[in-house]
Amino acid sequence: MGIYDWIVIGVFFLALIGIILWVIKQKQNSSADYFLGGRDATWIAIGASIFASNIGSEHLIGLAGAGASSGMAMAHWEIQGWIILILGWVFVPFYSRSMVYTMPEFLERRYNKESRGILSFISLISYVLTKVAVTVYAGGLVFQQVFGIKELWGIDFFWIAAIGLVLLTAIYTIFGGMKSVLYTSVLQTPILLLGSLIILVLGFKALGGWDEMMRICSVETVNQYGDHMTDLMRNNGDPKYPWFGAIIGSAIIGFWYWCTDQYIVQRVLSGKNQKEARRGSIFGAYLKLLPVFLFLIPGMIAFAMNKEGIVVNGEVFTLSTPDAAFPTLVAKLLPAGVKGLVVCGILAALMSSLASLFNSSAMLFTIDFYKRFRPKTPEKKLVRIGQIATVVIVVLGILWIPIMRSVGDVLYAYLQDVQSVLSPGIAAAFLLGVTWKRASAKGGMWGMLAGIIIGLTRLSANVYYSNVSGASDNLFKAIFYDENWLFFCGWMFLFCVVVVVVVSLFTKAPSPEKIQGLVFGTSTPEQRAETRASWNHWDVIHTCIILAITVAFYWYFW
Repeated sequence: MGIYDWIVIGVFFLALIGIILWVIKQKQNSSADYFLGGRDATWIAIGASIFASNIGSEHLIGLAGAGASSGMAMAHWEIQGWIILILGWVFVPFYSRSMVYTMPEFLERRYNKESRGILSFISLISYVLTKVAVTVYAGGLVFQQVFGIKELWGIDFFWIAAIGLVLLTAIYTIFGGMKSVLYTSVLQTPILLLGSLIILVLGFKALGGWDEMMRICSVETVNQYGDHMTDLMRNNGDPKYPWFGAIIGSAIIGFWYWCTDQYIVQRVLSGKNQKEARRGSIFGAYLKLLPVFLFLIPGMIAFAMNKEGIVVNGEVFTLSTPDAAFPTLVAKLLPAGVKGLVVCGILAALMSSLASLFNSSAMLFTIDFYKRFRPKTPEKKLVRIGQIATVVIVVLGILWIPIMRSVGDVLYAYLQDVQSVLSPGIAAAFLLGVTWKRASAKGGMWGMLAGIIIGLTRLSANVYYSNVSGASDNLFKAIFYDENWLFFCGWMFLFCVVVVVVVSLFTKAPSPEKIQGLVFGTSTPEQRAETRASWNHWDVIHTCIILAITVAFYWYFW
């Protein structure tokens, strides 16, 4: 890192501080102001925030690392702009009409208060123990590698980077609330995109271009069936990414994440109306087409450079581990000044993800736990409770880092697995909740409970059989451990759908008044007119363009 890099980083922080100070001066007297930015966000802020919230350490380390180790396999999860379109076109009208603050609150409106409590608890625990911990852990590792500093003032630089990142993000999230998350994302997103684009261009220049990368990676086999790194669709016997399992599993996980998870949907809830929320989703869908090219393909470039022994600045390019792909490209390829810009992009990605996590977690606690038990709490006090909750979540995140670091590789490997068993029950409850009028309160609740029980059983089996050698084969092991994680996700979703349907048919149907406007076929003429007035031919054209790009991508890498 040279003097020009530090100047660029300094300018970035000055701009960030300016935005935060401006946001803090805005009046935030109510919980809607604090948690949803006053519900007046425009499509640019919503789309940028959706993208910036999504791009975290799992992309900077995990996705580039996946590109370097297994090629295009993880692209199924990153070419999911089409699912964000489902959020914008299908779910935005229902969420907008219900005027809810949180996804658990929506489930209470549609089903019952027990369903709300179940989803709140799952979401809060999973945010603190997985998303916050992984983002902070990986952030510390990234900066340790990029800056090339082992110790500072006699302290392991990992801790300085990790805790500094948490505290800095926490300060502006606590004082600025949702508005600080939205408006800092508008600054952070273009910097992140520009920084990653520079890595991509310089990587191709050093390697010799797209064709050279495809030539090297297309002869590298990834399984015993003859599939190569450039193959998106792997043989159905592939132990990690069978093509049918990848399509089904990635769609279920993607539906849960993009359409029902508080972490993402909160951006859309902050929109001033259905038009801005939908256009924000469409803009976010456009941006979601980029991570494959900005993170996964640089991982493949790093693999190809390492294999060919490409010389960069007088040194042979070497890759210690696949997960070091992105930080190594930053450290080896970038000239002075530009490295500072990319470091700002990495900072932007990690900070925006953390800020969104802190804000969403604080909102879940304040609205779904505190306000439920103290419904007459004044709005200003709810804001203070939200700020205190953010501080508690920050402290829990920091306390979890040592555990995360001691089992980091294991826990990181299980992160996708955790999401694959967390999502089916929730996805089934939401999908049937908005498409089937007969889905009852007990049906939705038991569908989610079935998902939790099966999910915890699968995770427990993973931990047990991974650490016990010579365990005997039996039916339980075959189902809960040996079954491919993506096929398991698909079967689990189907089982949860069956539970919702069967329990609903044997229990009392919801009254028309309860589900009015929350399920297809129950909206009033006024509600339908409002939704129809919120889109025009341009929204349809942009939607078709995104779908066409997605189809073209699958056709090219098939």
